[in-house]
Amino acid sequence: MAAARERLRQLTGVHVEVDGPPAAPPRAPAGGMRTRQDGSHADDAAHPGTAAFRSRSRREAARADDSAATDPPAGPRKRSRRRDAWADDAAGTDPVAGTRPRSRRGGAPADDADPAHAASADPVAAARAVCLRLLTGQPRTRRQLADALRKRGIPEWAGEEMLSRFEDVGLIDDAAFAAAWVESRHRGRGLARRALERELRTKGVEGSLAAEAVAGLDPEREEETARDLVVRKARATRGLAREARIRRLVGMLARRGYPEGLAFRIVRDVLSAEGEDPESLDAYLPDA
Repeated sequence: MAAARERLRQLTGVHVEVDGPPAAPPRAPAGGMRTRQDGSHADDAAHPGTAAFRSRSRREAARADDSAATDPPAGPRKRSRRRDAWADDAAGTDPVAGTRPRSRRGGAPADDADPAHAASADPVAAARAVCLRLLTGQPRTRRQLADALRKRGIPEWAGEEMLSRFEDVGLIDDAAFAAAWVESRHRGRGLARRALERELRTKGVEGSLAAEAVAGLDPEREEETARDLVVRKARATRGLAREARIRRLVGMLARRGYPEGLAFRIVRDVLSAEGEDPESLDAYLPDA
């Protein structure tokens, strides 16, 4: 053995120790098998023939029985109500037999949403529903309601019948509508009688009723309103050239329906009160 060792060293130049202490046993990996206190191993439960395997099987069976007893039985999935409604709409059927179609928002009858269906079923009832809905928000003239019924496909005879009923009970009153309109628009927008009468005619008020409503506007109140408008507008135009200020002030009153002579006179008075030379205004503001 010594001769062989010497011969190997001569050939390779490396000293080889053949005899030596026995090698230490290999260490178990960190995540390997662990030994319990009773001498069994952690992976015994994976072998069917061991007591640990049978114990684990009994525990899993008991947990499965408890879960089956507490969980409710799985039933058929509930169909979405919204999906049902969409499917019924696509099929052209009513989801509730024997009832009128309902709108998707608020649950109100969809008479005005489907005018052809409502008019063919009961034109008078459809006309009544449309008129009540439109009159709920604000007063309306008879012509406004008639135009709305015509757009929804209500027959003319049914619309006229229902409009006459509403007029008899006072739900439609063009004279009251005109008086309220004149008061509101003059106070809120400062409109003059000429502009107010033009608006009433576009709303469907008859000419005589419109003239009577605007005649109730006091001329002195109309002039006072015009003066207040010019005073407020004049503050916003300070710094502009005289010609530009006069053009803006007179144009503002003209758009609100004030007569030309009244507009010139009020603008002259307001600018003179601010210090403008009255004679220099003659070139822009002729005498009324």
